[in-house]
Amino acid sequence: MNVLIAGGGIGGLTLGLMLHQRGIACTVLEASPEVRELGVGINLLPTAVRELAALDLLQALDKVGIRTRELRYANSLGQIIWAEPRGTYAGHDVPQISIHRGRLHGLLWRAAAERLGPALRTACRVTGFTQDAGGVTAQLENGTTVRGDVLVGVDGIHSALRAILHPDDGGVRWQGIEMWRGAVDWPVLWDGETMCIAGDTRSKMVLYPIGPGAAPDTRLLNWAVYTRLADAGPSPPGRQDWHRQAGLDRIMPHVAQFRLPFLDPAALIRASPEASEYPMCDRDPLPWWTQARVTLLGDAAHPMYPVGSNGASQAMLDARCLADLLAREAPEAALAAYEADRLPKTAAIVALNRKGGPERVIDFAAERAPDGFSDINTVATHEELASIVSGYAQVAGFTVQDAAKAKP
Repeated sequence: MNVLIAGGGIGGLTLGLMLHQRGIACTVLEASPEVRELGVGINLLPTAVRELAALDLLQALDKVGIRTRELRYANSLGQIIWAEPRGTYAGHDVPQISIHRGRLHGLLWRAAAERLGPALRTACRVTGFTQDAGGVTAQLENGTTVRGDVLVGVDGIHSALRAILHPDDGGVRWQGIEMWRGAVDWPVLWDGETMCIAGDTRSKMVLYPIGPGAAPDTRLLNWAVYTRLADAGPSPPGRQDWHRQAGLDRIMPHVAQFRLPFLDPAALIRASPEASEYPMCDRDPLPWWTQARVTLLGDAAHPMYPVGSNGASQAMLDARCLADLLAREAPEAALAAYEADRLPKTAAIVALNRKGGPERVIDFAAERAPDGFSDINTVATHEELASIVSGYAQVAGFTVQDAAKAKP
């Protein structure tokens, strides 16, 4: 069997490495002529880290990322609404890791180049396909074709294969939320391993270290600011591109209400070498992903809002499921079983992320105590807050109990 993988991003490379580990041949077709380590921070939940550890990549992850110790939700005054341990500190057998997206991509690319060799190809944009009873032929932008037994579209939120399978798909969905992101070498916050999401119903700010800093007392600190724009139109302002640069004057009004005792958001943003702007978009869940020997994976199948640390993590779970099924089933049966397993799970997460995911605890507290509080217990009960945060973890499948069931 030879599996064609359209896209050499995080999901496509993970799938390629997993197939190789199971003795299944694959060809990764990456559209870009060269791969650069772009982007800012990303969080890998233990569910995803466990899959990368099974590929012998945990040591490499530890060299460039940070093992997350704790996650805190706070209001715009920095008052703690909810805090919980993460990863191994919460009882998982593997850590949660915060890492620079480009460094993660580079790590996976180097591993794939070593293990897959010439089967990892650049400047190969898949633009179409034909299939028959014996296999599938991918058509490339350069006019050539590649033949395989299965074709997996892992080509992102603007997937060409998704558009072919679903020409009437409604396109990207935007609820008027704009996001700005950056990273900068910054003095250690707290223990240097803690993630914080602070804000109110207007704007939120996400802070977490994603790698060692230039000195022992600094970290590469990732930040993100997102807000629902009052003058938002029906369509997002510009294409969804993680690398679109933004002027600082666009960001400052959205952090003006923050009074964090541990950080000056404006100073952090001004110190950043660059900032990117990204409208927070997703797509409606599809009724199906698979047509005979062709299917979708990751953002091509289920793009979701980047809340709850689930985008890349769910792509890796897709890859594990599909690789396992291809190792024991005929191609069409494997793809059908993969869709039956993963489509409803990811559709549920897309729906929860649209409502704010676990970060709804911030809105919940802000609605009850817009001017802050001295004791969170006077604002909400532990059970009320837990139902939001823990309920999300159960749907997304990253509780400690879920992890015990899902070990490779």
